Amino acid sequence: MTDFLSTGTLPDEYRDLALTVREFARQVVAPVAAKHDAEHSFPYAVVAGMAEMGLFGLPFPEEYGGMGGDYFALCLALEELGKVDQSVAITLEAGVSLGAMPIYRFGNDKQKQEWLPQLTSGRALAGFGLTEPGAGSDAGGTRTTAVLDGDDWIINGSKQFITNSGTDITRLVTVTAVTGEAGGRKEISTILVPAGTPGFVAEPAYNKVGWNASDTHPLSFSDVRVPQENLLGERGRGYANFLRILDEGRIAIAALAVGAAQGCVDESVRYAHERDAFGQAIGRNQAIAFKIARMEARAHAARAAYYDAAALMLAGKPFKKQAAIAKLVASEAAMDNARDATQVFGGYGFMNEYAVARHYRDSKILEIGEGTTEVQLMLIGRELGL
Repeated sequence: MTDFLSTGTLPDEYRDLALTVREFARQVVAPVAAKHDAEHSFPYAVVAGMAEMGLFGLPFPEEYGGMGGDYFALCLALEELGKVDQSVAITLEAGVSLGAMPIYRFGNDKQKQEWLPQLTSGRALAGFGLTEPGAGSDAGGTRTTAVLDGDDWIINGSKQFITNSGTDITRLVTVTAVTGEAGGRKEISTILVPAGTPGFVAEPAYNKVGWNASDTHPLSFSDVRVPQENLLGERGRGYANFLRILDEGRIAIAALAVGAAQGCVDESVRYAHERDAFGQAIGRNQAIAFKIARMEARAHAARAAYYDAAALMLAGKPFKKQAAIAKLVASEAAMDNARDATQVFGGYGFMNEYAVARHYRDSKILEIGEGTTEVQLMLIGRELGL
């Protein structure tokens, strides 16, 4: 893993995966991206194609239906998908890192055997219900409750901004809930809630600025009853366990953001060759060339940051700071590149059918979701002892 960080050359198995996903993104995802964005429709056929390729099972062992790969392989796939459609990329990222990974990391054997084969195959999706109206960055402010009643948990509360929570193939949501109090602090646990459980409702989807083909809903829980055995991991460790999931997820989000940043570069280079103004291609103007050069530098630096964080993670070394840096740098690169690409395209960049316009709308959430920019700065500062 560390070899290619110094050489810049991917090992064959990683390169072949990236090229395969790149071709899929260009041939299958890109042609329908504008349509799904305009219609705010979930791309079921595209998701089925990703499932057939095994992308949802990339970092999971074969015993659970996975591909036996690793988290870096997932990141490479996300980068390629992110170049052409962030909605599709976040569907995969959330399906793996937020949907299946908590079960893999913290589930018991029965839970893994029941749920992982469905999720790793891509036949089913899962969401993770963490954020609430009053508990975003301050996830410890969770108000949703789960109370034991005999052998069942009774769940009441609400969640918001939950990805993959209301599709036709959503099979469960993992929910954080207050299950008691310990040492004067809330005891937060995580509980598996299958779709269709009475009292569990995925409310109407949001009308969002971007990621319009990604499925996102508020959730409500009214006396939702699930078996006590649906507790995921140790009671009272739900919040702490999810923080680990977020550390990993930041690397994946960084990879998606790098894809978005690079997609803006690629589109701008193509347009700068094709568009003539004042008797020559606009790319021959230093102002345009320098703008695109700076965009390329941002994407390159952000890629190196997520490669570094992924290498540390796979080596079993501490990576919290590096993951926060990668997420910070990559999300800002995506937003900055989207703004600059829109400027390169001029009036066409303001038209929704163009990829750079979608990136302009889509990229802002990268600075917010799975830890805001301010949270990343806080984490980096803490890791520096500040």
